[in-house]
Amino acid sequence: MADRLKDIYSTNFLIGFGNKVTRVYPGFKSAEFLTAVLDDTWEDLSVRARSKQIATQLGCFLPANYETALEILFQLTDTCSGFAYLFFPDFVTIYGQEEADWELSMLALETFTTASTSEFAIRPFLLRDSKRTMDQLMSWATHPNEHIRRLASEGCRPRLPWAEALPLFKDNPEPVLALLELLKADPSLYVRKSVANNLNDISKDHPATVLQVAADWLGSNEQTNWIIRRACRTMIKEAHPVAMQLFGYAVDETAISDAKIAPTSKILTIGENCDIHYTVTICPEQTTQLRLEYGIDFIKANGKTSRKKFLLSDKTLVGKTILAGTRTHKWANLTTRRHYPGKHAIVLLVNGIEVAWTEIELH
Repeated sequence: MADRLKDIYSTNFLIGFGNKVTRVYPGFKSAEFLTAVLDDTWEDLSVRARSKQIATQLGCFLPANYETALEILFQLTDTCSGFAYLFFPDFVTIYGQEEADWELSMLALETFTTASTSEFAIRPFLLRDSKRTMDQLMSWATHPNEHIRRLASEGCRPRLPWAEALPLFKDNPEPVLALLELLKADPSLYVRKSVANNLNDISKDHPATVLQVAADWLGSNEQTNWIIRRACRTMIKEAHPVAMQLFGYAVDETAISDAKIAPTSKILTIGENCDIHYTVTICPEQTTQLRLEYGIDFIKANGKTSRKKFLLSDKTLVGKTILAGTRTHKWANLTTRRHYPGKHAIVLLVNGIEVAWTEIELH
């Protein structure tokens, strides 16, 4: 795979795709299609923008009749599978939103999701007619194919990454929750992950609602228990008290002793690594879940701080336990985090409770 995800759409990939189209549609002008796709904007386009550009130009070189164009694409699904072929569902979004084409477009998204994924392409339909499209998703939620059942959940996630948000479900998640009820014990891990991620999305706007769902579902069966534990991961990471209690993470502060955290050096330069040593003794009165983390209050460009947590251990404790270890932390700049000089607090956390503190000075 290319170093950059968007480079999956290489010239060779596009030439190969053009050859596939030509085999089922001899009138396809593959050379002109290639030139149209690789225009002056191409290099700066993101992976999703490149997919949409391919889909847009594909519509210019396939028959103008939408149904006829889809018949050609249907013939290609067996040889065009994988993430790269997101432009098949994108084609539906761009050219298939006329009222007269609705049923055909739903059939196309159902077909294409089994080879790639239609999770992005269904969203414009939801925004345009949420009731009708949610009825379709409810139908897909009972489909025998796991890819189509996953589309039912993934397509209506309020905060799906790389996709336009769904404000209507951020405000009112009830239609989504009704759909997820159909999938809460799905036999497919692929589907269960989507259900958990959908609930995790909802928890960011409606934590109490998701905690109530978790309480209602907990104990139903092993698959459902796995879903709700993963669905509440953000609230557990944030040490939400109800979530911590629900999943057995409650611990009395008096049961924690001898907690220490210390870096190998208290003066570091951006780009260096340091080892962080930690130890803590816990004597719970009963079996409990333990989430051990260290947090760093990173200095931002404006001089304020923002805490980032790093998981050390998540396990079940029975009786007195001493936890100790070393974690190497890298202070190099990343695409997702830039470091700034100054004093950085480092804390040790047990189930969200700060039990030890130190700091380093970053130059």
